[in-house]
Amino acid sequence: MKRHKSVHKMATRFAGGFAKYLVLIFIFAFLLFPVYWMLVTSLKTNVESYRLVPTLWPEQLSVEGYQTLISDGKFLVYYKNNILVSAAAAVLICFISVFAGYALSRFHFKWNVMLLATFSFAQMMPVISRLISLYTILRKLNLTDTHLGLVLAISATQIPFTVSLMASFFDGIPRELEEAASIDGSGRFYTLFHIIMPLVVPGLLAVGVYSFLMTWDDYLHAITLIRSTDLWTLSQGLKLTYLGEVSDWQLINSASTLGTIPMIFVFFFFQKYMIKGLTAGAVKG
Repeated sequence: MKRHKSVHKMATRFAGGFAKYLVLIFIFAFLLFPVYWMLVTSLKTNVESYRLVPTLWPEQLSVEGYQTLISDGKFLVYYKNNILVSAAAAVLICFISVFAGYALSRFHFKWNVMLLATFSFAQMMPVISRLISLYTILRKLNLTDTHLGLVLAISATQIPFTVSLMASFFDGIPRELEEAASIDGSGRFYTLFHIIMPLVVPGLLAVGVYSFLMTWDDYLHAITLIRSTDLWTLSQGLKLTYLGEVSDWQLINSASTLGTIPMIFVFFFFQKYMIKGLTAGAVKG
């Protein structure tokens, strides 16, 4: 009897584990299939891409799309602009988030709660609802059709979240460390950069990676603020240059594949720091 129960228990456990992994495999395949299809289509000829019955693997591998893009000066300009804008936005957001997050964590005043509530409300607003106001402000400052204006607009969208995240990290650092440093004669800035910052590096990396990835995929801000073709970013350039009534699917998917390389590199290289930073910030907050 006991043996029968033990066998039944093992069978139930095996069935439960098998079902769990089956579901995970299905979700994993569902999420990765668009990436697989993009890569496969970039290696197909356009004749094969336009077939009524699609093929899961190219009948004849073709890298003509990649060769065309590499030899095309426009695509490289878009790529360079995207890297510059994404890197600049990440640096600016990290810089502001450190000081604003530290101020929110350490200097409590009567409007502190209202300010945090405003940040939370700003995150819930759709990006497109702010574009008219951003465009008007930047036009008055003569910053439309410039990378600086684009960086400022994107940073304004992301800063409410990143400031709140950095504030949660600073909240997890004991105030006694700063008090001890103050007794030893350290100033506020010395304490912040030499004692507190080394302890919140995971949070700073999480903010930087998040900002870079979000800026890399930005389309709405770029299409609204940038008009000059030599200033177009990658998403804007792909839409306005390569997409039309009759599209070159090999070229478009080749460009999309090349465009994902920096994101894949940044995410996988900093993945452990980003996950550690986000989860640690959530626990500390």
